[in-house]
Amino acid sequence: MIKVAGIEFSHLHMGDNLRMVWEHPEAEICGVAHPDKSLMDQAIKNFRISDDKVFTDWEECMRQTKPDVVILCPPTAEHARWVELIAAFDVHIILEKPFASTLEGADRIINALKGRDKLFAVNWPLAWYPPHVKAKELLDQGLIGDIREVHFYDGNRGPLWHSSDKLETTAEDVEREKPKSWFYKKESGGGSLLDYLGYGTTLGAWYHGGAKPLEVTSSVYQSEGLEVDEHSITTARYEYGLSKFETRWGTFTDPWLFQPQPKCGFTLVGTEGTISSYDFEKTVRVQTREHPEGIEYPADSLEAPFHNPVAYMIHCIQNNLSIEGPLSIEMARIGQQIVDTAYKSAESKKTLNLIG
Repeated sequence: MIKVAGIEFSHLHMGDNLRMVWEHPEAEICGVAHPDKSLMDQAIKNFRISDDKVFTDWEECMRQTKPDVVILCPPTAEHARWVELIAAFDVHIILEKPFASTLEGADRIINALKGRDKLFAVNWPLAWYPPHVKAKELLDQGLIGDIREVHFYDGNRGPLWHSSDKLETTAEDVEREKPKSWFYKKESGGGSLLDYLGYGTTLGAWYHGGAKPLEVTSSVYQSEGLEVDEHSITTARYEYGLSKFETRWGTFTDPWLFQPQPKCGFTLVGTEGTISSYDFEKTVRVQTREHPEGIEYPADSLEAPFHNPVAYMIHCIQNNLSIEGPLSIEMARIGQQIVDTAYKSAESKKTLNLIG
């Protein structure tokens, strides 16, 4: 059995990730750790985690449980620090998105991993959505020619509208928690741009075949009384065209319940056609020269072990494989370069050359 520990529950995706461990036939939850036990209570209940596997001291958790894999879900601004701490224990690491709050932080992570014979993955949940995987498959087949544009719009009603395992909260809960939540604190790496832009730019780098833009322009909207943005629009200029990446906390509905308008997901424009790939939908729509009216392609369910980050990590460990695609360091760093440049562009209100 592969022993997996969940450390730092600040990001609510920890519940989703631990469910993947719980459901995997060759994995077990060997321990969980967070300073505030109440943040772990839902997971403890959901996955029947015994008291001897629950810790408020992460080091004690590491020493006693000796995990093979650690899932990390800290605040964005603390990603580099946590990877540095956990990498010292020589374990495989799944870091919940985003990569980091800055390119400097991303490079600290890369340096912490050098010389260690362990796997590292940045988990972007959108990378496991069947329509987005199908879009990449069709793109690689040359169905729409060479990629020229990636259009991304994504987000949700806001990070406080749902708790662990996507359990819905109330408007009263949201307003009560906003002043306390790291999601709304600038120093913690909060805001829709840092929360969601990496999705678009990292999967965008994947769709662009690893190409980097030359320059980036970004603008954000910040509601009165908030430290961070809830809406951002970023334009990236490549040698061959423009791509657009938009993030939104405050969509009319959460896309996993009802697709809002605009729809959340991607549109890819190539030299010979287009592909629309929307979150949670069962098909992707393709236009080509032969079928300008558009054809629906089924976005089949992903097959194990290529259907979630835990199964994929275990598969790579067992078969001595590297992490590839948008979860890889290479793609995640390109995505971080664009995010960093966008953040600085929004602050300076200027178009900037790609950083790093």
